[in-house]
Amino acid sequence: MFVGERMSHPVITVSPETPVHDALALFKKEHIRRAPVVKDGKMIGIVSESDLLNASPSPVTSLSVWEMNYLISKVTVKQVMSKKPITVDVATPIEEAARIMADKKLGGLPVMRSGKLVGIITETDLFKIFLELMGARTKAIRVTAEIEDQPGTLAKVTKAVADAGGNFISFGQFSGDDPSTRILTFKVAGLKKDEITKSLSKLVNKFWDIRQC
Repeated sequence: MFVGERMSHPVITVSPETPVHDALALFKKEHIRRAPVVKDGKMIGIVSESDLLNASPSPVTSLSVWEMNYLISKVTVKQVMSKKPITVDVATPIEEAARIMADKKLGGLPVMRSGKLVGIITETDLFKIFLELMGARTKAIRVTAEIEDQPGTLAKVTKAVADAGGNFISFGQFSGDDPSTRILTFKVAGLKKDEITKSLSKLVNKFWDIRQC
């Protein structure tokens, strides 16, 4: 799966000369938290909701309402935006974009194709992908179990479930506290809890949780 398949597009942009007040109103109307800043068809930065809010006067200021409104009207996106934003290409693997966002603590990344802005991938897009990967919207038996981290163990687990008549809805593996083990979390349709336990009893170290979801 690549960024281009799951990015939000067409992307909502703002001009560098847009007043902060107008940008905030746009964010509220469109239900967005960040937007690329574009001038003459070229992206020159990105601005987030927090950037815009931080440009507003403190509620404990001694300025009058009129003075505050006047000062805010003079502040534009160009003055508060982040320059030279980190971007990704449409062909970037989705997990690579997620890694960049996590490592850099970013809520979204502009997406480029041949040097042109074509979309944006956000944390909301990643949450939706996570829901799909974990089969969150499909009813099935959800299993969390610990296995030995050895070649062939996963193949044995999936074969045992398939041989018992089960159908995998989702499947994920994670690092355990012990580097010699892995934690599996998957959802299976077509089997009952006791049937899953029986088919995997000799392949897993222990079941952490089995429930209908």
